[in-house]
Amino acid sequence: MNAPIVVAALYKFVALPDYQDLRAPLLEVMTENDIKGTLLLAEEGINGTISGTREGIDALLAWLKRDERLGDLEHKESPADEQPFYRTKVKLKKEIVTMGVPQIDPNRQVGTYVDPKEWNDVISDPEVLVIDTRNDYEVAIGSFDGAVDPKTKTFREFPEYVKNHYDPEKHKKVAMFCTGGIRCEKASSYMLSQGFEEVYHLKGGILKYLEEVPSEESKWHGDCFVFDNRVTVKHDLSEGEFEQCHACRHPVSAEDMQSNRYLPGISCPHCWEALPEKTRERAIERQKQIELAKKRNQPHPIGFDQRQLKQE
Repeated sequence: MNAPIVVAALYKFVALPDYQDLRAPLLEVMTENDIKGTLLLAEEGINGTISGTREGIDALLAWLKRDERLGDLEHKESPADEQPFYRTKVKLKKEIVTMGVPQIDPNRQVGTYVDPKEWNDVISDPEVLVIDTRNDYEVAIGSFDGAVDPKTKTFREFPEYVKNHYDPEKHKKVAMFCTGGIRCEKASSYMLSQGFEEVYHLKGGILKYLEEVPSEESKWHGDCFVFDNRVTVKHDLSEGEFEQCHACRHPVSAEDMQSNRYLPGISCPHCWEALPEKTRERAIERQKQIELAKKRNQPHPIGFDQRQLKQE
């Protein structure tokens, strides 16, 4: 019987001027411990979601924390019945979450962290503007009561959205959240730079909230999108019922899968009309390779990279 798989989401904004030198030894440790998934390194810190056995995850975290800059690195865990990733990667980036505003640095300025057990009180305050900083396809399947959906396609659109919709003179209190905490942490730094005075963000993100707040007390509704092959998790962090369209990344519900516009691996009702013909052709060919590999009992030929760390 295979050992249970542990999925660990982690990030930390911390100055890593030598981040390029960290790539090779980090990849080696991941490989030695059979860790799958992707970690991003940048001068501003580390970010990623990985999976492996209990022993493997513990070994990697211990190795990371030997670096005093990462000694207090926090992570969120959830279980999986099988490996949710196909590959092991360490990538070098300009940002560990891409906002595209170079001067924004959570290492210098950041909003007020709110523990999950205090989050309900914050978002219940009628004077607090609650913003979901995730992308539209994530918000579509679950969010907090009363939260605003910016309807952004990527995190790069967030600064422009704020400029067009909110005024520091009118919106005195702002609270934000995201999957694991990284986007709202950077978003809080941006909003403070724009003159917003009271800016709060959910520490540990939605995943930590679902882990610590009982469902009977929860103000969360729906599933939470995650960036691996589980697609979504429920309030108890067990795997959800959604699949994911490999063409547009949108979560696909059981109802969506009944549509004649849903073709596994190729299209879904959310992208059928807008899908470029070249994209459709590539998707058809990719799906053929996947099905052929399954029939031959071979390793998966193509990693679903679009599921991993596309939190931009």
